Formats: sequence, structure tokens, C-alpha cells
Amino acid sequence: MIGATLAIWISYVPASVPFLERAGILDLLGVQPAADTARQPGRGGGFGRGGPAQVMAVPVVLRAIDTQIEAIGDGQAVRLITLRAETTGTIKAIEVAPGSRIDRGTVIARLQDDTERLEVERARLALDDAQSDVDRVSQLAGRGAVTAVQSQQAQLALRNAQLSLSEAELALDRRTIRAAFDGWIGLIGVEEGDRVAAQQEIAILADRSRILIEFRVPERAIAHLRTGLPFDARPLAMPGRVLTGEIVAIDNLVDRTSRTLKVQGRLTNEDDMLRTGMAFAVGLTIPGDMLPSVDPLAVQWSGAGAFVWVVRDGKAAQVPVSIRQRNADSVLVEAALGPGDLTVTEGVQSLRPGAEVALAQPRDTEPRATEVTQ
Repeated sequence: MIGATLAIWISYVPASVPFLERAGILDLLGVQPAADTARQPGRGGGFGRGGPAQVMAVPVVLRAIDTQIEAIGDGQAVRLITLRAETTGTIKAIEVAPGSRIDRGTVIARLQDDTERLEVERARLALDDAQSDVDRVSQLAGRGAVTAVQSQQAQLALRNAQLSLSEAELALDRRTIRAAFDGWIGLIGVEEGDRVAAQQEIAILADRSRILIEFRVPERAIAHLRTGLPFDARPLAMPGRVLTGEIVAIDNLVDRTSRTLKVQGRLTNEDDMLRTGMAFAVGLTIPGDMLPSVDPLAVQWSGAGAFVWVVRDGKAAQVPVSIRQRNADSVLVEAALGPGDLTVTEGVQSLRPGAEVALAQPRDTEPRATEVTQ
């Protein structure tokens, strides 16, 4: 009864022959596998009696293990300043519309400047008078009618007049608030006729053509950080949108409390959708050590853990592996594997340590066949 059952099993499941043979069940019951079954290629009959087992294998390659870092960062314009009144005065005019884009040097607001203009005119008159004195003294000096001291006094008076004019012009210029660079002006916090104090905030000017993002990374990643390293940024206010930026600056101080390092990245803002203060989910991939990469189908499991079958000198060898990272198309492992080692992906059910193996041709003619047979 048992012999008949085994015969039926062997007939319908040829791959069971190696298992039954290794277990000694066939010899115990006096059941011998059929010759064609034991020798049928690719069906597990490659153990001793039926020739080498037919397997498919792919070579090992080295890949860098990636460390994924997730953080939340705050965005800010690449350049941003607060425009303030330099002196006390009354707002005479607002020259730009809030929220508009302006060029460098554009007048944003003017303070009452009548007194300052009068001072400039007075300083110019004084300068003209001093210049006339210098010219007259120079003519007299040529005839020996003036002393060297009188000539020096005239030159000194001219220099003081020039300084007074520069001071008056500077005071007049401070009554005008201008853009320091090209950018967007924010909301203007004053109106015409308002009395403002020195250093009172007028508006914020931002160049948001590019956005800087500051975020923190663990100190274990410091050795792999560098400027130019790309990262992904997802604005929390714009679900589904993914932007790509690059690291432009790395701080030189590790925070002792959080054991993190501040990093600054930069994004382009061509469509002008990003603003200062926005929050971003930052994803940073840092390449790490080079490790053997194997096909996911090559990884097998036993009571001792994960392992792969490797073809060496035409024989199967079992190599233990420690999985470090799983990807969609590969598994990075720590193991005694080198580039080019062939790991078995198909036919593993018919293998045992030291068994002879032969690389089988794939069942199709797709380009993968070339990769496998190499």
C-alpha cells in the first residue's frame, strides 16, 4: 500500500525523488525511482544518479546600501529683509502696490523731506562760496598777495563745505525707502500720513525665486553628507507634489540635546507657488557601504536563518546571508559573496551542498537569457 502510494507520488511529482532519496525512504521500502524520472533535466533529478541539477542563476553585484532620512523642514526665501524707516518722519507717499514684484532700487515709500531739501540747497550755496574763495586766493597767491596760511584756510573751508553737502544729501536720501534687490514686496504696514519712528517696520522684501529649507539629520549621517547631495521635498500644504532640491550648506555644530546637525537645502520656485514659512517633509537618501546585491528569488530560509545557493566550480554551495536592505528588484546582504558569484534563482528545490549543477537555458528567448547564462 505504501509502496503504491510512493509510486503514484513519484509519478505525479517527480521533484519529490531527491527528497525521498536523501531521506532514505526509497531504500527502506525497496522502491526505486524510474530511470527517466531520475534523469529528467530540470525536475530535481540531478543528484548523483541523474547527472547535474539544472538551475538558473544570476551574478552578484555590489551596490551601496541606502540610508533613508525623513525630517520636517521650514522654507524661507533665498533672500529676505525687513524694510525699516531710517529716521523719524511722516509718510509722504507709498510708491508700490503690496504683493508686487519690484526691481532693485525701486522707491517703496517716501517720508516728508522738505527740511532736508532745504539743507541740501544751503550746503550747495556754501560750497559755491567756498570754491569762489579758493579761486580768488589762488589768483592772489600767484602775485604773492596772500600767505600760505590764508591759502590753507581757504582749502580747508572748501573741504568742510563739501562734507556738509554730502551730509545733507545723505539725510535727504534716508527719507526714501528703496528695494535692496529684485524681489516681491509684502504687505505694507503704513499709510500715507502715518507718523513713523526710526527703525519702524515698513514692509518685507523677499526674493523667493529659490527657497531654502532648513532641517536636521542624525549625527550618524555626518560622514556621508556633502553639498550638492539631492533630496526630495514635499510641501505639506500641497499633497502629492514632490520637489527635488540639493544641499547647499552644512552646519558645523551638533546639537547636544537632539544629537542632530542642521542642514540647509535649496529648491527652485519657478512657478512661484512656495512661500517663506511653509513646512516641508524632507526625504534624504544617503549612500552607505557597498554590499553584495542578490536577486530576491535567490534568498532561501532554513531553521538557521537566511541563505543563498551559490554555483562554484560547477557545484552548489550554501552561503548564509544577513539581510541589510530589501529593494523592489534586489536584496542587499552581508555574506561571503563577491562580484560575479552566481546565485541560484530557479531549481533550488533540487539542491544540496556539494551537488553538481548545470546552468539551464531559460524557457523563453527574452534578453534575460543572456544575463543568466553569463
